[in-house]
Amino acid sequence: MPLERRRIYFSGRVQGVGFRATTSWLARGFDVVGVVRNLHDGRVEVVAEGEPAELDRFVESIQSELSGFIRSLDASTEPVEERSFTGFVVRP
Repeated sequence: MPLERRRIYFSGRVQGVGFRATTSWLARGFDVVGVVRNLHDGRVEVVAEGEPAELDRFVESIQSELSGFIRSLDASTEPVEERSFTGFVVRP
């Protein structure tokens, strides 16, 4: 299966509510690798790599678990030849 990289920006009340920790915890249940971090403009960025269907399920789980904090999301997709990350990490 081909791999994809998704860059997802979550807006709303997504900082200071455990969003990054919850996203990292959710990632453990999926075959995805990547990073989640706060941005200076108040959004949270998730960069995740994996198979497209697995990424779909991962993003759906974030939306389901954190729906009360998310106002909107903006996502872009790009192909990857090989994974750039070795796990899923939280960055400041």
